[in-house]
Amino acid sequence: MSDEHNNPQSPQTIMDAAHRIHPFVERIGLMLNESAHLIMLFLIWIGVLWSALAELGPILSHGHPTLKDILLLFIYLELLAMVGIYFQTKRLPVRFLVYIAITALTRVLVVDVKLMDNWTLLTYAGAILLLTVAVLVIKFGSARYPSKPRID
Repeated sequence: MSDEHNNPQSPQTIMDAAHRIHPFVERIGLMLNESAHLIMLFLIWIGVLWSALAELGPILSHGHPTLKDILLLFIYLELLAMVGIYFQTKRLPVRFLVYIAITALTRVLVVDVKLMDNWTLLTYAGAILLLTVAVLVIKFGSARYPSKPRID
């Protein structure tokens, strides 16, 4: 064995130590990242649930829900479903984001349709149509070109 391997300050000894430490540091980093994801997901879940429950107060004070209220509750439901799917699969369901956008635009149309001119109405309807086509493209793409399974 050369003197380079016996010298604790040699570049080879330092590289050997780095190669031994690297897997440990990588596992710690992955564990911290996974923990941060779970904590943030849980905080998002709490925030969405809290917001949905806060909306129930005004709905109950009215005595009945309006279509605007129901559509808002659907948005909260879709957000909770999206978080739940991410918890289970570790994948973000992009389609749910598009569904939320469609529901939000529909809600704006329902609430403000009497205040909109024809061009604004057509713009919102066109945006909803475009998002619906996006869902179709995403579904077609995921069926035709499925992602590779995760290796954990």
